[in-house]
Amino acid sequence: MNLDSLRAFVAVAEEGQFRYAADRLRLSQQAVSKRIAALESSLGVALFDRVPTGATLTAAGRTFLPHAHAVLIAARHAVESVQHEARPLRVDILGSRVLPGVLMLDFHQRHPDVALKTLVLRGLGASLPALQSGEIDATFAYHPEPLPAGVESTLAYLEPHEVIVGAGHPLAHRTAVPVDELRRYTFWIPGIIDGSEWGAFYQELSAAFGLTIDSTGPNFGFEDLIGTIAESKSVITFWGERTREVGPWPRGVRRLRVVDPTPVYPWSLIWLSSNRHPDLAKLIEHVRGQSQPDVDDLWLPERLRGSVSDRRADRL
Repeated sequence: MNLDSLRAFVAVAEEGQFRYAADRLRLSQQAVSKRIAALESSLGVALFDRVPTGATLTAAGRTFLPHAHAVLIAARHAVESVQHEARPLRVDILGSRVLPGVLMLDFHQRHPDVALKTLVLRGLGASLPALQSGEIDATFAYHPEPLPAGVESTLAYLEPHEVIVGAGHPLAHRTAVPVDELRRYTFWIPGIIDGSEWGAFYQELSAAFGLTIDSTGPNFGFEDLIGTIAESKSVITFWGERTREVGPWPRGVRRLRVVDPTPVYPWSLIWLSSNRHPDLAKLIEHVRGQSQPDVDDLWLPERLRGSVSDRRADRL
């Protein structure tokens, strides 16, 4: 049985679409399809039903998936058992411009001796299975639900949310805006994936303050988002305080602080408790040493308010 075909099968099963699996594996979509076809032919069963929204597992596929995971884990452990050189620490950063990318760049600069490999997965739906299979050593995310047994986390950063407006927007002359005032405007946040942890965050935030969030339309990246906001006199968007700007912004675009209270996105570092990578402890220590933002009146998702507040008090 070909391990590459098993990796393709697991990737499609977890991503739900051949093109996302291809991106994850750094292959063409055609190559992934061929590997799945070869695996189905060797097994004599169909593993996926092709549907308009992507691919769903058949009954045989659901039965086969945990065994495929087990084979890949065993293969990885077999290779690592005879490797004498330490492999890189593999960390999912979700995106190079968002806070995890910023934290990992800082970690790399402070620990240049640590061999490091960063990956960009598509949220907890992809990173948790990758963590449990040994594909990665750690990931950054907000986890709205309790983590599975054997998975640990620590608070990384409570990232304040700012608002981005164009030069012609009524708020363009302001430096800060109370969250209650934002009810009259529409937030455009393309790229919210159904079932994602950031989708859960924005759903609870919008319900708490009566905000209107529009996630429709194609997501062509930060430049297109900021360009659209720059030209609009009504649409605005949220922006993480430490999200990196790339290149010159359109003339007149403003970043405003959100106050009374300030919504914060609770990033955590997540890892497998059984992971014994020698450099993982350095990363955990680095993350735990981060200074938290100086925000007194903040808003958090309800499930985290008590626990995060206690941990934040210990860290400040």
